[in-house]
Amino acid sequence: MLKILIDSSSDYTLKECEEKDLLMVPLTVSIKDEHYRDGVDISKDEFYQKLVESADFPKTAQPSPQDFLNYFKEIKEKGDELVCILLSSALSGTYQSAMIAKTMVDYEKIYLVDSLSATAGARILIEMALSWAKEGLDGKVVSARLEELKKRIRIFAGVGTLEYLAMGGRISKAAATIGSLANIKPVIMVSDEGKVEVVAKCIGVSKAIKTLKDKLNENAIDLAYPAYYVYTLGEENLTKLKESFKSLGIDGLKSQQIGSTIGAHVGPGAFGICYIVKESV
Repeated sequence: MLKILIDSSSDYTLKECEEKDLLMVPLTVSIKDEHYRDGVDISKDEFYQKLVESADFPKTAQPSPQDFLNYFKEIKEKGDELVCILLSSALSGTYQSAMIAKTMVDYEKIYLVDSLSATAGARILIEMALSWAKEGLDGKVVSARLEELKKRIRIFAGVGTLEYLAMGGRISKAAATIGSLANIKPVIMVSDEGKVEVVAKCIGVSKAIKTLKDKLNENAIDLAYPAYYVYTLGEENLTKLKESFKSLGIDGLKSQQIGSTIGAHVGPGAFGICYIVKESV
């Protein structure tokens, strides 16, 4: 039997994992002296409430190899196959922990996929893996297909504030201060290398939405695959984005709230879209 293992950065709830028969390894988020297993001990809403109330920058920590080893041993004992779809190795050591655990268990039917993505990007890969598993494809084929598909993931988002990008070391504190005074709303993307990059600095939400539309026009969406609107805390900006995107013929996409793993770095008010780009002809 083929099983799918994910980490909590893909923002599935425990209920969703149970319904879809997904195995999940949580990351840890710490705010001040309090530590929580992402998606287990703290919900998205609870996280954002603590985020805006606390003066301390939240920190996230990868799972340990032991967290993966417990699942890997069970898979080996049952003779099953396992495909693991994990947070970008450029953003976290989660994938490395899984690699260590795989070496320890020494079982060839465990396939690790570095998504080079996060949140809804990983979620798209997971949905496709579940679909292919239902078709009866084995772990080797599913993981190979995911390796190809991940190259076509696009995540573009507007960020409500520069504060959290600065605290996470993505931009300088001086740039964040100047940007906040000028009402700059940066547009970010997840690069081909799996890193978060600032691709534009826009004055105001309207300019940020226009930039997102431009990015979508340059990187056409393939609606044969799942696609998501994404947001952190507050849906005001997301609502404006949805309304604007209707002119592109894009309507009815599901909305996915970003959890603590990525939300800790982009803060409240972020909004964007995640999808599979059409293959170039």
